[in-house]
Amino acid sequence: MDGVIHTAAIAGVWGPAKLYEQVNVAATDHLLSSCRKFGIGAFVYTSSPSVTFDGSAQSNVDESAMYPTHWLCHYPRTKAIAEQHVLASNQPTSFATCSLRPHLIWGVGDPHLIPRVIERCRSGKLRRVGNGTNLIDTVHVDHAAIAHRLALERMLDRDQEASGRAYFITDGEPVECWEWITTILKSAQLKPPNKSISFRAAYRLGGVLEMIYLVLRIASEPPMTRFVAAQLGVDHYFDITAAKERLGYTPIHNRAERLMEFAGIKV
Repeated sequence: MDGVIHTAAIAGVWGPAKLYEQVNVAATDHLLSSCRKFGIGAFVYTSSPSVTFDGSAQSNVDESAMYPTHWLCHYPRTKAIAEQHVLASNQPTSFATCSLRPHLIWGVGDPHLIPRVIERCRSGKLRRVGNGTNLIDTVHVDHAAIAHRLALERMLDRDQEASGRAYFITDGEPVECWEWITTILKSAQLKPPNKSISFRAAYRLGGVLEMIYLVLRIASEPPMTRFVAAQLGVDHYFDITAAKERLGYTPIHNRAERLMEFAGIKV
């Protein structure tokens, strides 16, 4: 075994802290320790851009963005802790590590992002937060895979310019949030809802619902949370210059063609 790509995690915006800590932090630490024990020389960690997200807008930010001092849910908090452990473990000549932050992975076979949007629309739970013109980044699953392969190659080559760093990974072209959601829904022959809620109101509602669910010990996810409100209502798009320069990453697909593929239309 020459290298490890660690993609496993507990995702989502709701659930007990202990579970997120066990799966996202302790398991990552266990893998790092095992790799060092057995002389595996390369480690690529699948992180998330949310490790730098505190609910404020992120407009074309790069990897100099700091980790927040407060978090909106356990997923980004635990992913950030694990990412820091991965990067701190980097030893360029013997155990090269790096962290990738792919944003909103989508494509054929997606079991999470697009089905979630479609389900919320069908159940009548989807609302536009704010005016919907905030810019967001996405990354097609092919691009995410290419980035991981490139990163592993750099780590195996003991590239000291590439190792010990985190990288944002996107399709390289932000899109308006509601335009993106509308396109997804239309591909599923669904009519986008015309109801909306202001970002401020959605954020406050999310905070109230989180408190109620915690007090009543309701295990299911609230219909709105502060994290979801912020993800839907503010900019979050990223500068991928570092990935291009240090990993050789370049998005190659046309988003419109890939969306047609997702909708089952041959291109």
